Amino acid sequence: MLADLVSTRSHVAAGHSSARDEIERCIAAAEGPTCAHVFRQTSFDQARAAAAVPGVERLPLAGLAVSVKDLFDIQGMTTAAGSTVLREAPPAPADSPAVARLRRAGAAFIGRTHMVEFAFSGVGVNPHFGTPAAFDARHGALPGPARVCGGSSSGAGVSVATGAAFIGLGSDTGGSIRIPAALNGIVGFKNTARLVPTEGAVPLSTTLDTACALTRTVRDAVVAHEILAARRVTRSPAPLSAWRLAVPATLFLDGLDATVARAFDRTLSRLRAAGAQITEIDLAETAQLADVNATGGFSAAESYAWHRALLARHGNAYDPRVKSRIERGASMSAADYIDLLHARRAWIARMQTAMADFDALLSPTVPIVAPPIASVAPGSERDAEFFRVNGLLLRNTSVVNMLDGCALSLPCHEAGELPVGLMVWHGALRDDPVLNIGLLIEQELQKQ
Repeated sequence: MLADLVSTRSHVAAGHSSARDEIERCIAAAEGPTCAHVFRQTSFDQARAAAAVPGVERLPLAGLAVSVKDLFDIQGMTTAAGSTVLREAPPAPADSPAVARLRRAGAAFIGRTHMVEFAFSGVGVNPHFGTPAAFDARHGALPGPARVCGGSSSGAGVSVATGAAFIGLGSDTGGSIRIPAALNGIVGFKNTARLVPTEGAVPLSTTLDTACALTRTVRDAVVAHEILAARRVTRSPAPLSAWRLAVPATLFLDGLDATVARAFDRTLSRLRAAGAQITEIDLAETAQLADVNATGGFSAAESYAWHRALLARHGNAYDPRVKSRIERGASMSAADYIDLLHARRAWIARMQTAMADFDALLSPTVPIVAPPIASVAPGSERDAEFFRVNGLLLRNTSVVNMLDGCALSLPCHEAGELPVGLMVWHGALRDDPVLNIGLLIEQELQKQ
């Protein structure tokens, strides 16, 4: 199992290793076969220079490797958002706030990572530049055919899972951090959206977009969140038995793959044996989301508003699957959009009432294990399967984005199983309880 950022930082501070040594290890991983299609652009020399800055080991990230999704501005680089449409865009004049905060904390940026074009899919497939294959951070390469790594932060997830980066900066609009976390055996934390600035990032949905990160452990997720949100997480000494947890039955447990069902049930049994209070609830309000989003949802409307001029000039250069989803927004009227805003507010209020008695909810992050890339590869003959898989991968995670909530995905599978994620989640600004509970669950699962 890969060493995490917290332990590596301690080794560097104690003189048992150095940021320079750690950067070389990450570069070796980035250049290895498991990182095929992971990076759109590498910046190894800049990372080496950042790791060599005097005193960097005293900073929170200690000169360790961080990857950046090709969605965020890095000064002097072009932000292409996984597309050919923007490849001639001028270099960014300044770092996005998320990148700037990581840089000030001592990050060594190792490269820009592949992503789904314009972040509009949870599968991870990109017809322009290739698709990274999933890699289990806990148990190594997956058996059998190459499998999807999840999206849209596809390269970010694999960069962390393979050891090329300690943190993968990404975004989450409907699950784009948590899906790669689940399919690669790592951790993804989607904070409450308002806590981290999204300026300097190509938008998908200005309502739902969240800037956040993938890490190797939950304690690393706390470090990354504190840097990105410029705030301290309030730690709680309360044991696992003191937290009130719920498992919602509606929607979240429908049609689970056998591996996911087995891992989720086993995890609940272990947590209950450790004293966790876990109550099963209906949470029927989640079934109402289909009606709320019937006219296309925020992502279609808001992405179309941003892309319509580009589509008019370069529509043929778009991934057809992405283009079709963006163009759904053309048919949404202003009245439909206003109705959607009101419907979302009312739905959030009902959800908050239903969840009020609990500190966090537990669900499978995604209901299926990673399917083979070949089954959803670009090609109209595979479109039906692609959209079926995409819908399943986004089903559970997207509830949290519509809730304006926060969620953590952490691995809960065993050796011999394909990666499975456990999602710990709640509503807006419940980030600290979710992270505290996640730390306790991680500690309990690591005992097994």
